[in-house]
Amino acid sequence: MPHATTAPVTTTTNGAVPWSALTHGGKHRSRLHQKLARTMLRTVDRWRLIEQGDRLLVAISGGKDSYALLDLLWQAKQRAPFPFEVVALHVDQAQPGYDGRPLVAWLEQQGIPFEVVREDTYSIVVDKTREGQAYCFLCARLRRGILYSAAERLGCNKLALGHHRDDGLETLLLNLCYAGKLQAMPARYTTDDGRLEVIRPLIDVAEAELRAFAAERAYPILPCNLCGSQDGLKREQMAALLSTLEQTMPNVRSVMHHAVANVRPTHLLDAEVRASWLARPRPAPVDDRLAGAPRRMTGTVTVRGGLAILDDEG
Repeated sequence: MPHATTAPVTTTTNGAVPWSALTHGGKHRSRLHQKLARTMLRTVDRWRLIEQGDRLLVAISGGKDSYALLDLLWQAKQRAPFPFEVVALHVDQAQPGYDGRPLVAWLEQQGIPFEVVREDTYSIVVDKTREGQAYCFLCARLRRGILYSAAERLGCNKLALGHHRDDGLETLLLNLCYAGKLQAMPARYTTDDGRLEVIRPLIDVAEAELRAFAAERAYPILPCNLCGSQDGLKREQMAALLSTLEQTMPNVRSVMHHAVANVRPTHLLDAEVRASWLARPRPAPVDDRLAGAPRRMTGTVTVRGGLAILDDEG
């Protein structure tokens, strides 16, 4: 396993996360490259996805999204305001015709520490999936279990996945239309056993931009002969639905993504969510008069001649 050298890093005295410093510079980068780096770092900063001393396990499947995630995180690490580590993990699932050599060569060229784990999940998924069902669910669960175990073995406290904005929207629609629940993809969550945190630094990035970036960076994409071999999947239907909506509403994806972060709990039909929202701690009201500010209007309103007039009680 290659060992990469890193540039000296400086640590802030108050433990803050000045990721904004990393969004400047990089004149050799294309505009798209700078935009993606800026978007990812804003997400990292907003959700505090990476903190001092973290050791990240970055899952790289060989697809465009995981390549971009690892590439951008590795570049950010070189100029980060505090030290953290990045380790890449690729799972060889024993798919027919699999050839991971281009991926390994790219990792070695970049100088990124990595490990390749071979687990024959392909045979299990094909054997256990009924005809007409999607491979994705079981495949993802098996792969996730391998990643969790590897993270613990390699001493990583966080697992970074390459899910992007469109993955989140498709998941939202899938849950809404088929599962009857309002659920998308969070930027971070903790596993059920509490031992590992999963983060999604690209959750605010559009898939179209990642596709263009992958072509620009010439990543050696590995084909998927399992989930990628099926047609008519429900997720594909949701993607097609978004494309149809986009024909009349060009910004529908960004608007829907904003909606997931702009929730009004009191206007949903989930009693538990409403109760939790109403029970939240609230700041004490401020009396403007005590601060010498203009007094708020506290009189009663009457109607005279069609005009609303305040009868000041003070």
